Amino acid sequence: MRIYRIVIVSFLSCCLLAACMPAPHYQKQEAIPDNAWAYDFIPEFNYSISDTTAVYQPYFIFRHTQAYPYNNIWVWVSVKGPGDTIAKKVRVDVVLAEAGGKWLGRGMGEIYEQRMPLELGDSINLSRYGDYEIKVEQNMRINPLPEVLHVGLRVEKTVPRRFGS
Repeated sequence: MRIYRIVIVSFLSCCLLAACMPAPHYQKQEAIPDNAWAYDFIPEFNYSISDTTAVYQPYFIFRHTQAYPYNNIWVWVSVKGPGDTIAKKVRVDVVLAEAGGKWLGRGMGEIYEQRMPLELGDSINLSRYGDYEIKVEQNMRINPLPEVLHVGLRVEKTVPRRFGS
């Protein structure tokens, strides 16, 4: 009987913690074919912004196995915003492990998932009204990049901007 109580309390605790996380404005993940990310596989993410009083924070989602051979990943992020005819391209280094080799993010068994803030610099504005197209391509020295399961984009809407303060 005691074990059932522990299981029920654990389940309810997990549900409460999950309910406290903010719902994303947008989130999508792409499965990597054969768990090996080739240069020519370029996931594309499309979303819209209608509330220009808010701030939007993009996150790079990276799911890999414990056998992933590096402590980081270099990616090219191409952003085509509303009214843009040409995408702006930024090279980003995403750190996946501490200097001692401990993976960042969450792990279950041999699978790890990282959700890292995507810093795109001041030249890219993700708060204009309209449709956005974001593409992510791996830019490591090895092709295909082994032990990569999923790549994704999450955009969170944060507190509204304050004007005149």
